[in-house]
Amino acid sequence: MTQPTLLRRAVIRPRPPESPAGAPAAPSWPGMRFYLTTHKRHWLRLTDVPLFLKSEHFDRAVKWDVAQGPYAVDSGGFTELQRKGAWMRPPRQYADSLRRIWEHVGPYDWAAPQDWMCEDAIIHGGTFNGQHFVGTHLSVREHQRRTVQNFLELRSLAPDLRIAPVLQGDCVPAYEDCLEMYERAGVDLRKEPIVGLGSVCRLQSTREGAAIVTAVAAHGLKLHGFGFKILGLERVGHLLASADSAAWSSHARRRPPLAGHTHKNCANCIDYALKWRRRVISAIPTHRQTLLTDRSAA
Repeated sequence: MTQPTLLRRAVIRPRPPESPAGAPAAPSWPGMRFYLTTHKRHWLRLTDVPLFLKSEHFDRAVKWDVAQGPYAVDSGGFTELQRKGAWMRPPRQYADSLRRIWEHVGPYDWAAPQDWMCEDAIIHGGTFNGQHFVGTHLSVREHQRRTVQNFLELRSLAPDLRIAPVLQGDCVPAYEDCLEMYERAGVDLRKEPIVGLGSVCRLQSTREGAAIVTAVAAHGLKLHGFGFKILGLERVGHLLASADSAAWSSHARRRPPLAGHTHKNCANCIDYALKWRRRVISAIPTHRQTLLTDRSAA
């Protein structure tokens, strides 16, 4: 297998090992930050491209890699609810995990809470596209209530960590209701550095998905779009503060490996992932490319 070579910077400075007690202010950046989603935590030491990783990928870490660039942490909620129908990890345990990541890897941009997605498959269960969902069998409103409650609990347990609120829903009015839940709880989402927009991954390129993003963005929120692909970015990327995508892996799985690579395919290959990310950014209409903050895309 060839060694990763693409898009490495000669000058890459590790982040200082700051403790959460001295946490710097949450970062802000012009335009949209596009995170490359990966399950390979060692990529953090190989590139300064923004990365998006699940917290579970750090759980069994023995050797910790200091991040060379920006990164954010996902809670892995979709997989958790798909397989178990509920969160099995207590909030305090999750907060402790986030603190270990911060202390060993470096300050992250933000971390997602243990939110509850509102897709039909997550709620009702069944088999979709070959994937089995056990189903929570709860209402959309209950998912929203639990999402808000978890955010409040995590903020209480770890006020010094950058834990971002997430909006959940299944239609525009439902997202408006979720926003009101936060307001009633005393959380002004307009003042948050980033607000996750959940349950739009499979709707992003549709009119319904565009309507949801547009309606929520109209409240003046700095939104993160989970799992966005090219069509979604082309349509509503200008309304997002950041987005992430793992589409590169499935894209690579259906194609032969890069020239000179000896693995079966490049579904776990950083070279392929970085090339794919650069291609996605290039595919966005020229008048919107300037919205993407990407010091490593050139």
